Amino acid sequence: MNQPAHTPSEHAMQACIDACTQCHQVCLQTAMNHCLETGGKHVKPKHFRLLMNCAEICQTSANFQLGNSQFQHRLCGICAEVCEACAADCVKIGNMDECVEACKVCAESCRQMASTQH
Repeated sequence: MNQPAHTPSEHAMQACIDACTQCHQVCLQTAMNHCLETGGKHVKPKHFRLLMNCAEICQTSANFQLGNSQFQHRLCGICAEVCEACAADCVKIGNMDECVEACKVCAESCRQMASTQH
């Protein structure tokens, strides 16, 4: 066999990369469009920074996984924490269901990746 079959961990990693990429896009779009246009509590510095931090850590987490970085599992743990905080803050602010869902999916996927060390 020249090509090994995909292992479950490879599928889990691809799912995590996809979840991180989706969360990056949703958080960035939500911050730059919904939050800026809605104003008020949506643009309070703590909330806005959290959305931007979440978008950034998700993009970085996906990049680390794509590059098979030795630090990818540790970074996934941090990414999960940020995503959970972002989801909770978006629930508190309200009317941000798409962002909440993307953050929850990403957090769960990253938690799974963080718990599997190579």
